[in-house]
Amino acid sequence: MATVRYYEGVGRRKTSTARVRLYPGTGSIVVNDRALEDYFPRETDRIKLLRPLNVTEAQAQYNVSVHVAGGGTTGQTGAVIMGVARALVEADETLKTVLRKNGFLTRDARAVERKKPGLTKARRAKQYTKR
Repeated sequence: MATVRYYEGVGRRKTSTARVRLYPGTGSIVVNDRALEDYFPRETDRIKLLRPLNVTEAQAQYNVSVHVAGGGTTGQTGAVIMGVARALVEADETLKTVLRKNGFLTRDARAVERKKPGLTKARRAKQYTKR
């Protein structure tokens, strides 16, 4: 049994986590055992996902397999971007400066703020009535 060499990267954003594997190949992308177009129907999400591969000119060199869970589409997109970038760095260390310069390796720490007691939302209070 021949083992196929792959490069793995984990990306996180908001409450989403993505495990990305890059296999040497022709450029097909599979997300949760579905085609990229089926899983991410919004074209802007697909364009963002392909940016790390386009910037490094590696889109036709690797097949991408992604397992992503948690959060919504925006968080999952950000998690996959970071996972792809980290897997590319594992595949070729020289790409790290290009990916870092474009911001693909930086974890976006913004998350939903918790709701505080006495307020309607995290910061929204009930409207004050003077009379």
